[in-house]
Parts: sequence; structure tokens; C-alpha cells
Amino acid sequence: MLELLIKALLGYLCGSLVGGLVLGRPGGGDIRTEGSGNPGGTNALRTRGPAFAAWVLMIDIGKAVFAVSVLPGLGLPGIAPDGPVPVNVLAVVVAAATVTGHVYPLFYEFRGGKGVATLVGCYSVLAPALLLPFALVWIAVVALSGYAGLASMSAAGSAAVMALVQGRSAALVVFAVVMAAFMVFTHRSNLTRMRAGTEHRVSVWPGARQ
Repeated sequence: MLELLIKALLGYLCGSLVGGLVLGRPGGGDIRTEGSGNPGGTNALRTRGPAFAAWVLMIDIGKAVFAVSVLPGLGLPGIAPDGPVPVNVLAVVVAAATVTGHVYPLFYEFRGGKGVATLVGCYSVLAPALLLPFALVWIAVVALSGYAGLASMSAAGSAAVMALVQGRSAALVVFAVVMAAFMVFTHRSNLTRMRAGTEHRVSVWPGARQ
């Protein structure tokens, strides 16, 4: 179990490198004081433009791709491999730790993003076939409702459903279900604003209502 714990910790540390906070901006400043207060891609786009948002997404997706593709099979000097723990279980544990690190980053007072882009990075390694339904559901919900937060929660839920439908491993199904629930938790403020009618709407066509 020592190997699993160390690799989970390494995944958490990778996740703690939050793109919107790593990049900052010329002259300093914390994106958590702007817009919705979230350092993720959507708020980065609204407050600092597409170029900044693209870099944020690259970091938040890329760190998950690195963690989930490299850490599970990485040899640790002086640490014996956990023989009874399959590599696919190590992978989902590292993935979960990476998403958790993004939401509660050690390096930024445990105040990070909501984990959607990082979850996408995890799925791109764990189960790339889940990315298409994830993306299609996200786009459809944004187009119909204008709510990016609702789209993210729905997309995460669709990944869990598809993991079950596709007969994925128990480890992956558990990961997908837990992450779907975690996305609802991280978007709880969005749900509160939606109920209050104050949630910002994403513009999906010219003249769309904000």
C-alpha cells in the first residue's frame, strides 16, 4: 500500500499546480478575485480572454495526462511495488488524487478550481472513448441552457453512465461515479446561483441572452 499512497500523493501534488494560478498575469494578481472567483478555464475566458484561457486549459488537462499516464507505472527507488494492487487501480487512484489536488491545491491555500478540465485529462488516459459523449453532452447542455456549470455536471454524469454501459472495469466505474458526484459538489455554488436566477449564462450564438 505504500506505493499506492506515495503515487496518490504525487498525483495530488501534480493536481495542485492550478493553471489559472500558476500563470497569474503580468504585474501580478489573483484570478480568484475576478469574475466568479474560479481559477478554471471558463472564468479565465470571461475575465482574461481566449489566449489566457487556452493556456489554463492546457496546464489543467496536461497535468492530469502526465500524472495518470506516468505515475502508475513509475518505479519508486527503495519502494517495493504493491503486488496485489493492479495498475488500473493505481491509475484511478492517481486520477482521483489529481482532481482533488486541483480543487484543494496545497500550493494555493486549498482554494482551487472545480476540476472539470483536470477530469477531462484523466479520461483522456483512462478511457478516451468517454471523451466524445462527455463533450457532446457538455455542448448540448450549454446550447440549451447557457449554463457551463450545469453542462459540466451533466457531462461528468454522462461519463459515469457510459462507463457502465460500455462495461468498463469496476475501478473505472467507481471512479466515474465518484467524480460525477464530486463535480456536483464542486459546482454547488453554481446550483445556488441557478436557483436564484443569478448564474452567468454562456453566449453560444451572437446576441444570446447573458
